[in-house]
Amino acid sequence: MGVSVDEFLKLLDELPDVRMGHGGEWVSLKVHDKGFGYLWEATETVGLKATIEEQIALVSERPEVFEKQFTAGRFGWVVVHLGKIDAEELFELMAEAWSLTAPAELVAEFEATHPIGQKVRSE
Repeated sequence: MGVSVDEFLKLLDELPDVRMGHGGEWVSLKVHDKGFGYLWEATETVGLKATIEEQIALVSERPEVFEKQFTAGRFGWVVVHLGKIDAEELFELMAEAWSLTAPAELVAEFEATHPIGQKVRSE
């Protein structure tokens, strides 16, 4: 189990219209100029946007994998330790963060054509 930074970046390629920006020690992840995540290569961690309910559930269930980063409005950001999560679960969290941020038409297209999008939609 565990996902490397390179594997994370390959998973990121599956999400449409993602742009990365370098901010010093971290890389921002955006869709249509709106942020949904951050990558810290040095610590092999990723911060992902989530609902506050999801943030609370993830951190309380597996604090060795997830940390509370911060909350903003109705969203709770979660730090994910890449070495302690499998690729399928990580991609589901990435897709959810992306879906919370991307335009509705782009989300609908992704959900209709990508297997994980169809899984996320049916839950």
